[in-house]
Amino acid sequence: MNENAPASWETLLELAREEVNAILTELPEDLREATQGIGVRFESRPSQEMIDDGLDADLLGLFVGDAIGAPVEEQGAYPPEIFLFLECLWEFAEGDPDAYVEEVSVTFLHELGHALGLDEDGVDERGLQ
Repeated sequence: MNENAPASWETLLELAREEVNAILTELPEDLREATQGIGVRFESRPSQEMIDDGLDADLLGLFVGDAIGAPVEEQGAYPPEIFLFLECLWEFAEGDPDAYVEEVSVTFLHELGHALGLDEDGVDERGLQ
């Protein structure tokens, strides 16, 4: 792929799926089992509704829903799900395919930390920023 050319959606999606699958495969078995109920959505960018709710238009990733192990009385109506915003990640990586894959990895791990119940400090302490 030419680093200076915009990547096709299919290319961005394929690279991101491969990286996420590789990460999930490499997790320790107990974590792999714990994360099976977490959905992963690949979107081009945050929706207008997300932006209207106060999220940045250039957001790289987002975790929504209940963290694994959240007390039942604190659980909401939404299942746990990680969003990866592929065009934002591509732009952040300045069109470099290797940097893009690295950013997909960093962002996915960061959001996975939130899915496991870590706040921003916990994510940072574990090097998932």
